Amino acid sequence: MNHYEVNFIIDPVLSGDEIKSTAKVYESLLKDNECQIVHVNEMGLKQLAYPINKRTSGVYYCIEFSSLTGGIIAKLELALRRDERIIRHLSVKLDKYGVKYNDDRRTGKITSYKKKEKKKVDGDVVAPVAPAPAPVVAEKPVVAEKPVVAEPPVVTPPPAPVVAPVSNEEE
Repeated sequence: MNHYEVNFIIDPVLSGDEIKSTAKVYESLLKDNECQIVHVNEMGLKQLAYPINKRTSGVYYCIEFSSLTGGIIAKLELALRRDERIIRHLSVKLDKYGVKYNDDRRTGKITSYKKKEKKKVDGDVVAPVAPAPAPVVAEKPVVAEKPVVAEPPVVTPPPAPVVAPVSNEEE
């Protein structure tokens, strides 16, 4: 089985339902073509590195899937190119290292997709557990030294040139 990943950016002007339905269209396209969807990651609204079609942000999606053949990629990219709601897209074939990296990421070994785990108290779910704040260490107060003010340098004018007296007498 070959493993693939398709990333696409949806126009942020659309409503939330339209954005989700756009992503569902491509999930269903993959399922209809006998692909097994491994993971769908909605990364959310992010700033673009540069403006595209006068847009400075977009909703990012990443769909990881596996397929026996790569024939679906051509159909998928054609559909993405024709869709006006898609700003940009990128399809990638994953090697064994990419598959392992994505798996480690999903399980939380690297950087997790998982949300904060909730703490259970007597079977009831409570708010997410946040890490304890770091203790505040009091530092020695910093005493400001008097600023050193440099006095302007004394500038002496250069001596005036000596000019010999000129006589008006004719010889």
